[in-house]
Order: sequence, then C-alpha cells, then structure tokens
Amino acid sequence: MGEGMTAEHAAKVAFLRTPGALGDGPQVEWIETHMSCVCLTEHYAWKLKKPVRLPYVDYSTLERRRRSCETELRLGRRLASDVYLETVPITSGAGGLAIGGAGEIVDWLLVMRRLPLERMLPQMLARGEATVVHADSVADVLAAFYRQAARAPWSEAEYRSRLHDTTLANARELVERGRPRSEIEPIVGGFVANLEREAAVLSARVAAGRVVDAHGDLRPEHICLETPPLVIDPLEFDDELRTLDAISELAFLALECDRLGATWFGERVIARYAERSGDVASPTVIALYRTQHALTRALIALRHLEDAPVAQHPRWHARASDYLTRISHQPNRDERRSSTIIPPRPR
Repeated sequence: MGEGMTAEHAAKVAFLRTPGALGDGPQVEWIETHMSCVCLTEHYAWKLKKPVRLPYVDYSTLERRRRSCETELRLGRRLASDVYLETVPITSGAGGLAIGGAGEIVDWLLVMRRLPLERMLPQMLARGEATVVHADSVADVLAAFYRQAARAPWSEAEYRSRLHDTTLANARELVERGRPRSEIEPIVGGFVANLEREAAVLSARVAAGRVVDAHGDLRPEHICLETPPLVIDPLEFDDELRTLDAISELAFLALECDRLGATWFGERVIARYAERSGDVASPTVIALYRTQHALTRALIALRHLEDAPVAQHPRWHARASDYLTRISHQPNRDERRSSTIIPPRPR
C-alpha cells in the first residue's frame, strides 16, 4: 500500500490542511512519516495514522487505526501525561468532513499538546544548552518509569533466545539488502559470543525484573527538556518490540546521542540511572545491546530504500553505514566466531 496515499486518505489530508479545519489558528507545519501524518497548529499536534499494511504494522482498517490511537494515548501518558490529550473522530456528513461531527466516523486523530521545538533534546544539544543537570533529570524520570513498568512475561531462556534470533534475522536481512557478508559476520560473531558469555547475567536481569514494557523508541528527538523532562512517541504497534531491558533502551539512547556528537549525554544518563536504580550493567552488556540496536537501525535505514525517491538512496545507505561503523570498535568482539554465523532464510 506504499505510503498510504489512497484517494480516501488523500481527501482526509486535504481536509486537515484546509485553513480553520482544526480550529486552532493557522497550520504551522505538516510532517509525514512512513506510518502517520502530523499537523502542527499553534497549540496542538494532530496525528492521523496512514492506512498502511507493512511487515511490522497494520493500520489498513478504521478499527485498527482507532485502536492504535487509543493505545498510543495510553502509552504516551506514562511519560508525558499532560501532552497526550485525547482521540477524536473525523466524520463525514452532509457538509463533508468534520472533526467530531454528527456523521459517519471515517478516521481518528490523536490530539497532543504541541511541544516547543527549541526544548527538544537535539536542538538543545546543537546549541550547547543541554547540561549534566538535564541528563540527570532524564535519567531520574526513566528510573522511576522502569521501576513501575510491567515486567516481561518471558522466562530467562526465552529472553536470550529472542535476542539471539531477532539479531541474526536482522543480520541476514542486512546481507540480503546488500551489505557485505564480510562486514556483518564479524559483528554478529561478536554479538553471539557476548550473548553466550553474559548468559547468566542476562538471566539474572530478567529474574530481577529489569526487562519491562518500556518506551520502545527512546531517541533524542522524542525527549523534551521541560521540567520535568517529557518523553513522547512510544512504540505502540508491537508489545514485544517495546519490551526491553532498561539498559538496552538506555544503550539505544546513548547510541543516538553519539550520532549527534553528544556521547557524554547518553553516558551520563546511564551513569545516573545506575545511581538512582542500583542497576549497574557491565560495559560488555551495554556493548551487546548497542550492537543489537545499531544492526536494527541500519536495517531500518535500508528498508527506506523500498519507497524513497532514488535521489534519497545515498542518504539511507550512508545512515546504515553510520550505524554499522559505530559498532566496529565495541569490546569483546570475537572474530574467530565470525564464520557462518548468519543462517539462510528459512524456507
């Protein structure tokens, strides 16, 4: 279904972009991603899910989009309670499309308070205004969140198996999408070696309740440095993908901060989290999770090639390379384990 621009969806987009349709002054900005459209007005952000059906998400029906909006509202309120406001229907009646009108419900919007762009973490880092105090505040919010989050339903063995199988499947797809096997095999060899080496530690983390219903997409662009910090845009479409070791999620944030040239911020969040939670992870465990996330993000970059204009292909190839480069010097890679680690795709 591509980018989800069916005629019906296009009509809804045209309606939302009509001046005054949302009753909040002039539209300021329109943002599109693979899975949604967001209309920014003076005070609010209005998110419309695209009717896409992808390997990892299905928004192809009205009911699925309604459930997605309601799920994101519930999950978003965990770390940004005053940002996620409500869901409202788009209706179709005699006068055409309307917000919350008396006609037939044809789609749903998630309504959020618009956050100040200048307070988002990437902008704060770019201006040199993010501080250790900000990093500590983010860590404090996340430590409290993880402490209260629901624990993973998996056994220790199931968790390790998921890490192993998911990472090898992603590595196989990276090779299928054109990355050299000679590049990916050593990375996966190191990952598997560390996974085996730290098996008892990972099992203990599951038993201690460190693997939880987390945020799922903890990137800097989802963190707003208000007081206290707010974290938006949780991963809502897959409960299993969102279930992560707290240290895994923080290792992902550190990886993304590293890409922004702010390695110190991610490292400080991990250190402060350890102080607040008593959860101290070894460099090997952090490197293990960092490798997993870097492989995943490299793969996501290459998947963009499916529908990106040809002129944008170098950008996505470069992003994949950037992620893979950032795991090339992780500790405890075992090059001797690097041959025939990636299995063929099951038939």
